[in-house]
Formats: sequence, C-alpha cells, structure tokens
Amino acid sequence: MNVELIEKARVRFPSVPVLVNVVSKRVRQLNMGERPLVKPLSADEDKADIALREIAEGLIMCEVDFAAIARAEQAQTRWSE
Repeated sequence: MNVELIEKARVRFPSVPVLVNVVSKRVRQLNMGERPLVKPLSADEDKADIALREIAEGLIMCEVDFAAIARAEQAQTRWSE
C-alpha cells in the first residue's frame, strides 16, 4: 500500500479502524468484480491502492451509528461488573 494514499485517505476517515474496515470491504468488492470508481493507473495496480484513491477523492463514504456503539459499550460494561 502507498503511504501517501493512506495519509490522504486518513483526512476523510481519521479513525484508523474505520479506514481499515472501509478499505477491506471495498477491496473485497473490487475482487468480486465491481468496477473501480477511479481509473486504475496501471493494469496491475493494487486493489487496496485503488480503494484508498477512491476514499481520498471522496467517492467512498460510510455512516457510523454512534448510538449502536454506545449501546455496545454499555452492554460490555454491564457484563464486566
């Protein structure tokens, strides 16, 4: 993976775990035959680099359900008490 692309994508998704999940999901989609949203720079360009470029250019977004995260954290706290 290209470090420069990672930094550009982190501008869109500052949370590393979220970025990793979005990139991995997009790579799976590309591997299953979905067309890239950006023109590949070469025939053998890494799928992760394509996904990172898509994210950096603002073509890929995600929604985070903060209420679900809070509920999961509360449930975890109850179980650990």
